[in-house]
Amino acid sequence: MSILKHTLAYHHDSVRLFERVAHEPWAMLLDSGQMIEPSTGEPGSEYGQYDILVAKPIATLVTTGEHTKIREGGDEQFSKEDPFVLLNKLLSRYKAPAVDVPFAGGAMGYFSYDLGRRLETINDKNPAEDIPEMMVGIYDWAVIVDHRKQCSFLISHGLSVKTQEAWDDLCRLFDAPYVPIETSFVVNSAVEANFSKAEYQKAFDQVKAYIKSGDCYQVNLAQRFHADVEGDGWAAYKKLREISPAPFMAYMQLPHNAEECFQVLSNSPERFVQVVGDYVETRPIKGTRPRSDDATEDLAYATALQNSAKDQAENLMIVDLLRNDIGKNCEIGSVTVEKLFQLQSFANVHHLVSIISAKLHQHSTVIDLLKGCFPGGSITGAPKVRAMQIIEELEPNRRGIYCGAVGYISFDGKMDTNIAIRTAVVSKKQLSYYAGGGIVADSNGPNEYLETLDKASTMVKLLKFFKRRD
Repeated sequence: MSILKHTLAYHHDSVRLFERVAHEPWAMLLDSGQMIEPSTGEPGSEYGQYDILVAKPIATLVTTGEHTKIREGGDEQFSKEDPFVLLNKLLSRYKAPAVDVPFAGGAMGYFSYDLGRRLETINDKNPAEDIPEMMVGIYDWAVIVDHRKQCSFLISHGLSVKTQEAWDDLCRLFDAPYVPIETSFVVNSAVEANFSKAEYQKAFDQVKAYIKSGDCYQVNLAQRFHADVEGDGWAAYKKLREISPAPFMAYMQLPHNAEECFQVLSNSPERFVQVVGDYVETRPIKGTRPRSDDATEDLAYATALQNSAKDQAENLMIVDLLRNDIGKNCEIGSVTVEKLFQLQSFANVHHLVSIISAKLHQHSTVIDLLKGCFPGGSITGAPKVRAMQIIEELEPNRRGIYCGAVGYISFDGKMDTNIAIRTAVVSKKQLSYYAGGGIVADSNGPNEYLETLDKASTMVKLLKFFKRRD
């Protein structure tokens, strides 16, 4: 089957295309944040070329606890097998030649932090979240918006007969004149956290005690925030991308059941794992300072971060962890640290970013690589398993999607995933999100607490915008 491709009108704002399907169950938008500055070789400068949007999957995988529900065509089955193995098996049935765009069909969805319980021994202290641990759709078509070439197109490998039959209807859907969706979103309560400042300090002190006793070198401690809301999560996402564009933004409209959906709003700045051909890349973030509206103060924050021995040490610990993680499925001797401690600045914070590359082993799949790195070391700590055990002991809630991953695995073998930080879930009239930071031997409790608030500032600004004003 030759590739199906239909040219669409280009618009800088991909909302104009996505709103045709935004309220479909399993609709997803991987949004580059429209950061289209010319590449300088520095972290973030090459982002922003592609937005990818999908809907109407030909198969789905939903993992809740020990069971994964697989729907394909009209068939439905349940399995207790490893969700990564199940995804590998399902994707292996769809073979397609390489194309010169990131995605013309394949798997897209989220892998929650709590999916890590299937991989490591972690005591289950906290109750499960009300959403599944993994939700992945298999899509046979996508709309690609290329901001560098300023073109848009509908594309498919045409592996499903349903896609071939519906192709003309899909073309008409995305060719039709744009009609904006008018929806509302309201925040009905103050934001509450699952730690008071004193409780956070107590948990921080316990982490420091574990570090002193030799249990670990670094632990990422996070707090959960939530507020009561009502209305359309898509309206909130549109405002989020306006307030704070980031290179790995995502929106997902996912079914709780036949009548009700929940929404994922991701504003992530961090790449988890990317694969193109056999080239593997990961870009851990460690080290944070706030932004300032005052240019002199903002530069001082950035300079202090770049010169911070503590933040560099924190970053280096995670670089070493990720070198080991990607090395499990990459050619021996191919793992290379391309850049260390590069400054990358976003709307609300400055970060230190490092770049690690490798060559995928010929006997490993991209899903083997993803599983071998999961969950990301930058949001657990080192050593990873002990850090995860400490997180479970000290945090009052399970993390859900936060610190998991969002992204795609294409039929032709490409993969790109984010670390799902700066990510909110709108479910059952509540919006929840997390913010955390890595604690090391010389961390300061009050400073770490303020860092979580700095990282949460974009979501705070978003909620203030929608606050009910009676």
